[in-house]
Amino acid sequence: MLKKRVITALWGIPLLVAAIWFDRPLPWFTILVAIWGLLATFEFYKMVAASKVPPLTYFGLVWTLLFILSPHFDYALLTPLLLTLAVILPLIWFLLRPQKEALTSWAWTIAGILYVGWLLSYMVAIRGLDDGRNWVFLVLFTTFASDTTAFFVGGALGRHRLAPSISPGKTWEGAIAGALGAIIVSLLFIIPTPLNLPLSYGQAILLGLLVSVFGQLGDLAESLLKRNMGVKDSSSLIPGHGGFLDRMDSVVFAGIVVYYYVIWAIL
Repeated sequence: MLKKRVITALWGIPLLVAAIWFDRPLPWFTILVAIWGLLATFEFYKMVAASKVPPLTYFGLVWTLLFILSPHFDYALLTPLLLTLAVILPLIWFLLRPQKEALTSWAWTIAGILYVGWLLSYMVAIRGLDDGRNWVFLVLFTTFASDTTAFFVGGALGRHRLAPSISPGKTWEGAIAGALGAIIVSLLFIIPTPLNLPLSYGQAILLGLLVSVFGQLGDLAESLLKRNMGVKDSSSLIPGHGGFLDRMDSVVFAGIVVYYYVIWAIL
């Protein structure tokens, strides 16, 4: 499993870096996020359907895509409209075509749109900020550092379970190590390089800590979802890593934190 994870990372990370760095003439990062989001949403609805609750999969996929693309338009105006229609349109559908478990299907349809589409839209929004490229790199690399450090230290030294009823393999030792790993990588972004960001030492430490904490919460949230659905991974499409939904859990929570930190504390 570890060998597969490493091999996948060796080709996946350069592709991701290229999409973020070369965002012209086409918005390659948005295109990558859109493809990722559609596949993750499909995995989400496939898990829901397996529990005998059929969501409105095609509607959810379309709305996920619209949310991901929304930062390229009037984000502040378009998001409330998309949220409103995401609630109303499925309800109208179920009124016209009544079915058993309609309310549950409606709720899961909206959940997929919000969890994948709305949360991933923050990553696209970050890319559109001043120094957006470097902020996206900070989100990704600090999250990767947190996840990787927590994985290895937790596996080697972990003794105290973090959330045994949700994810038995996670430990407090791993969580603390993940926070330290994220802080170290976050501090690298204040060094004068092409990835330099307008952060003080204190801000870099705080942001690294926040990314790690919220990233780990996102990981636990997805573990809770999978446990309730009775599955280990959302799919096996990414060798050694599970599915597309599995790989976005930490990143989307971290992205939200960084977006609002930049909006409120930096700009």
